[in-house]
Amino acid sequence: MTDNTTSLNLLKSKQHFEILDGLRGLAAIAVVIFHFMEIAISDYNKNFISHGFLAVDFFFCLSGFVITYAYDHRIADMGLLSFIKLRLIRLQPLVIIGSILGLFTLLLDPYSNLYAIYGFKETALFFITSILLIPYPMMPERFFNLFSLNAPVWSLFWEYVANIVYAVVLFKVAKKLLMLLVFLAAISICYVGWHSGNVGGGWGGMNFFDGLARIAFSFLMGMLIYRSNWIIKNKLGLLGMSVLLLIAFLIPYNDHWNWLVEPILIIFYLPLLVSLGAGASLAARHQKINTISGDISYPLYMTHYPFIWIFLTYFVAEKPSAERLWLVIPVSVILLIGFAYLVFQFLDFPIRRYFTNKLKASANR
Repeated sequence: MTDNTTSLNLLKSKQHFEILDGLRGLAAIAVVIFHFMEIAISDYNKNFISHGFLAVDFFFCLSGFVITYAYDHRIADMGLLSFIKLRLIRLQPLVIIGSILGLFTLLLDPYSNLYAIYGFKETALFFITSILLIPYPMMPERFFNLFSLNAPVWSLFWEYVANIVYAVVLFKVAKKLLMLLVFLAAISICYVGWHSGNVGGGWGGMNFFDGLARIAFSFLMGMLIYRSNWIIKNKLGLLGMSVLLLIAFLIPYNDHWNWLVEPILIIFYLPLLVSLGAGASLAARHQKINTISGDISYPLYMTHYPFIWIFLTYFVAEKPSAERLWLVIPVSVILLIGFAYLVFQFLDFPIRRYFTNKLKASANR
């Protein structure tokens, strides 16, 4: 920090690309539905939203775009410590909230008793590693997820890695070098698709480095979109952009061609949507739903999975019929969206506001 005026200026939030905010909410809802459906229908070839996990790659690309937009011009003056503080305020409250929910649902799950298997010491270790974002894939009952209490934390782990690398190195990288890094990262995505048959890894101990390939390409690509001004002005609006985003999630899964389809979607289609979304204008009549969608996106993503674990044990124990699942899944998705909105209103936003004000007060001294 140079002086009080500069410090306050650095803390000011920049204007958002509104439709990109709204699309984040739609992507989060798609992830929730995907997580229910991959349990209900384990054969991805029969799952109508079998590519819902690509929402994570969309998030990564959005993150690279938005971080570059928000910080490229001020990161040098701000310094690494201030940048990390701001990112912690934005991301960490929901990491902790989601981990607490994960602990409660593990202890209170009516269909299983994992605490009896792991006991206090191991359960405490699951919790501590979750809030500190230390990968700990040690629970076979939960498929050796990197974070057994709240599976989506895996993507936050890579998000933090990307943010730190950006603040230390990437913000200084010239455009030509950035293009080369994007090209190399695209090759890594193609390799993951060819080697694994899909690009849905990164969440578990057995596919840990798939996550590195996913964050590397999409985050760098988001940076390149902003720095190259690849913002495509259009009149698609929120509804048109939502349809285009849903297409990515609803493209059928095919075992024979999936190794090729997913890299194409990640390398070409999702970045195109970011370019179009950044250039689309929001109609006044869609302002409220767009705002709500943006508000719930991160809370929904970070709070839904503890309840997915209960759904998994319910599914195994009760073996519900397809007719019952047609009721259970939609109602659960609606309740989780409502819960995410409450978390945003009464926990996430107030906590972030409190710490942001504290940071401003500190800069004002």
